[in-house]
Amino acid sequence: MEMDTIAAVATPMGEGGIAVIRVSGSESLEIVDKIFRGKQQLSTVDTHTIHYGKLVEPDKNEVVEEVLVSVMRAPRTFTREDVVEVNCHGGLVSVQRVLELILSSGARLAEPGEFTKRAFLHGRIDLSQAEAVMDLIRSKTDRAMKVALSQVEGKLSRLIRDLRQLLIEAMAHIEVTLDYPEHDVEDFTQNLLRNKCLEVKKEIGVLLRTANQGKILREGLSTAIVGRPNVGKSSLLNSLVQEEKAIVTDVAGTTRDVIEEYVNVRGVPLRLIDTAGIRETEDIVERIGVEKSRKLLQQADLILIVLNYNEELQADDYAIFEAAKGLPVVLIINKFDLPQKIDLEEVKKHFPDQPLVMTSALQERGIDLLEEAIAKIFFSGRVEQGDMTYVSNARHIHLLKQAAAAMDEALVGIDDHMPVDMVQIDIKKAWELLGEVIGESVGDDLIDQIFSQFCLGK
Repeated sequence: MEMDTIAAVATPMGEGGIAVIRVSGSESLEIVDKIFRGKQQLSTVDTHTIHYGKLVEPDKNEVVEEVLVSVMRAPRTFTREDVVEVNCHGGLVSVQRVLELILSSGARLAEPGEFTKRAFLHGRIDLSQAEAVMDLIRSKTDRAMKVALSQVEGKLSRLIRDLRQLLIEAMAHIEVTLDYPEHDVEDFTQNLLRNKCLEVKKEIGVLLRTANQGKILREGLSTAIVGRPNVGKSSLLNSLVQEEKAIVTDVAGTTRDVIEEYVNVRGVPLRLIDTAGIRETEDIVERIGVEKSRKLLQQADLILIVLNYNEELQADDYAIFEAAKGLPVVLIINKFDLPQKIDLEEVKKHFPDQPLVMTSALQERGIDLLEEAIAKIFFSGRVEQGDMTYVSNARHIHLLKQAAAAMDEALVGIDDHMPVDMVQIDIKKAWELLGEVIGESVGDDLIDQIFSQFCLGK
């Protein structure tokens, strides 16, 4: 596979101790050799070695940077091409000058995700592993990182390949039956096909049951903090993120717009949304914020309803109860350090099966109980099982649902004693759909679209 040589900055832009510029392609060593001055030429050194030297602008013989250069020869590299990584000082000007020097020596600036794309095209990883690389980079919690890492290592890929192998065996038996009908025992064929299809359907079902948890770990849980003005929503946000993100005052209606912040709660990444207090108001700006709050309440994965322990329930509280009916809710009775005026039995009557937590955001009491309640709602401890394979990618989930539907069709055909060549159509469809998960039956357009979402140096 002929490809040109590409280069990009592999570390985040900004000031830091070290930055890495990655070069990959058949001319990597030749290109960097043009500008590197050290004890040896890079083209003569052993693979997987590091060399000290300086980068020099050839035309002026001017030293640009002091560097350490890592040399890794194909195929023992991430892309399975010759790879050179230039480690330089992590300043904006320094990194830019080194990159420009490498590009002017013959490399091309890499497209987003092109290094990982080459790893996929050269067969080092499959498509599900490639997508998991980006999930690993974007992980916001240890749990999310663990799930992504297991997919990078090929845990999901191996399971998908095993399922495809079962379907191949079923299709092979069908082909033999069609070629040698005189040797066919119908009951044996029906039972063999049914057992293989049931096994594949069961495994796909297990994967889909983890999809909700996996998707939450990957994308975060959209969590709206709602309640009347001045019940302590912003104080609660500040307690969860351990930072003064929201302005807290005794004046009702302080929060007029939506404030968003990510927080790690017991391994669950929450996208916390502090909304404007929901109430009827004549203030135009505040009214816009209240309307935003009402919309977000319907779109959220989880709703934290904050009530005031020191106040009786009001009409605005009942309006929030009505809007949140049927949605995942945690009730938070805040300011319980003050005298009780709220009717807790009335609150429980509206949400009898939802957790209720007493907090004092000002004193940061009850926050640990709130975190525990949030984790229990969505994971019920199942995420702790280290041997489970989680599917978190929306594309994978969609394909698995289609494959499960194809398995259902095949089983209906088997039970209705349809001709085996008709059943084979659905089995082959499921086989192809599973192949799309790992990239064994996908088009170039989809591959380009997937890798375009990656960061530039990956």
